[in-house]
Amino acid sequence: MDTTPEPPQQQPQPSARPPEAAPAPERPEGSERPESSEPSGDAERQRPDRPEHPPRPDYDPPPAHAPRAPWRDGVRFAFGTLTVLPVRGTRWDREAAHAGMLCAPLAGLAVGLCAAAVGGVLLFLDGGALLAAVATAAIPAVLTRGLHLDGLADTADGLGSGKPAEDALRVMKRSDIGPFGVIALLFVLLGQVAALAEIYGEGWTHGAVGAAVAGVVARCALTLAARVGVPAARPEGLGAAVAGTVPWRSAGVAAAVTVVGCAVVAVPFGPYAVVRNAFAALAALAAAELLLHHCHRRLGGVTGDVFGALAETAATTALVVLTFG
Repeated sequence: MDTTPEPPQQQPQPSARPPEAAPAPERPEGSERPESSEPSGDAERQRPDRPEHPPRPDYDPPPAHAPRAPWRDGVRFAFGTLTVLPVRGTRWDREAAHAGMLCAPLAGLAVGLCAAAVGGVLLFLDGGALLAAVATAAIPAVLTRGLHLDGLADTADGLGSGKPAEDALRVMKRSDIGPFGVIALLFVLLGQVAALAEIYGEGWTHGAVGAAVAGVVARCALTLAARVGVPAARPEGLGAAVAGTVPWRSAGVAAAVTVVGCAVVAVPFGPYAVVRNAFAALAALAAAELLLHHCHRRLGGVTGDVFGALAETAATTALVVLTFG
């Protein structure tokens, strides 16, 4: 009997080839082809997986903040707005107004030196202190086209009318001058001439310093009036163009520099003159601030006329204080 084991039978290996799909059943003629529930390739391409970016505009949008105006534009703005000197301005936006109102004391210094020069010529020609004082008080009016004096008269009429803010602003916008304006002009000009005559009596250098100090502090009062927090009473005009353009810190620095500069120019005249000049500048700015506070309360803000009234008030106060002692 053969005891040799039989070799194991090999199991059939499954084929790697997938089984053939069964043929689809034939569709009878005339029947419609069922729509497939799976999206086609074109539909997948038309349905984006994430939102598309908006198309880029053909132009670059403006910056959020306008670039700060350089100081040369500020100087042009100050001289072009506050004087009639032949300085051509290139920018009149609020950024230029910010720099221009900080440069306003420079325009006042130029006006004061011009007035002092005319007064010195009259003193040299033996015209007398009174005539020199009249000319020194007249030159700022000429170099500003009388706008500050006109603003003083209009503000006096508006405040003196005792009417509500809207009616007072209409009174100020009239071209004629009322009784309050005439009285304000009379006393302010008389005060300036009398003070300048007294100062010129001490010599031309004293009168020149007094005229320069009055011009600088008068325009520094405008810088303080254009600070942030003081609105414009009207939506148009100079007040609306410059109101709120000067930050508090910048306004404080401008006032401090003005007071120190007024004191330094009196060093050749002795320590008492230094103190007197500093006190004159402080008193002038304080008087302008009082008027500004009153106009803010009565009119709701500042206008171009209010700026003129502030300048004349500060200049007159400084000249009167310079006569002390």
